[in-house]
Amino acid sequence: MEHQFWKDRWELNQIGFHQTEINTYLSQHWNELGLSDNAPVFVPLCGKSLDMLWLREQGHDVLGIELFEVALDAFFFENDIVPAKERTERFVEFKADRLRLLAGDFFHLQAEDLDGINAVYDRAALIAFPPEMRVKYANHMSQLLKPGAHIMLIAMEYKDGVLKGPPFSVNEAEVHQLFAEHFDIQLKGAFDRAWVKERYVTEKVYSLTRR
Repeated sequence: MEHQFWKDRWELNQIGFHQTEINTYLSQHWNELGLSDNAPVFVPLCGKSLDMLWLREQGHDVLGIELFEVALDAFFFENDIVPAKERTERFVEFKADRLRLLAGDFFHLQAEDLDGINAVYDRAALIAFPPEMRVKYANHMSQLLKPGAHIMLIAMEYKDGVLKGPPFSVNEAEVHQLFAEHFDIQLKGAFDRAWVKERYVTEKVYSLTRR
């Protein structure tokens, strides 16, 4: 997906993909990853997700990345948090209590940026990319993570014509095609729900473990 598309969405506040509550599947399934209470967590394409605050409340340090500064500015402003802000060579970095959020390109991340991180929460990243970029995303994620690392992945499935992505439909077969080379994959649950104007999608929760 071109940068300009997402830039326009954020600047026009056309962010229907943003959830105003903590994701139900996160609170129900997070503990199944078996992480220690203080394990740091990476949230790709984090936007201004409130899920990051929930993860922090569970005792996790949170590293997030989002393409545009405006999204991270909104996150901190709306949650009454004043971060330290610094421009580095690759990112604009926001820091607050147990939160380190980067404005910049996910594909510019290097393995050392995720040093010590063995858990990922992906609710919005995979389904934000069109097919050719999903392959690039999965490959890059496998390069960033060390063996034993876990991903909680939430993907959605819907029939052609139900929605015009993003968010895109990514079915179970594609999840395996994208990740099976480097990850063990478990389906934790499948849930049907209305998305927009009573158009129904199936959301599936996966646990991925880097081999």
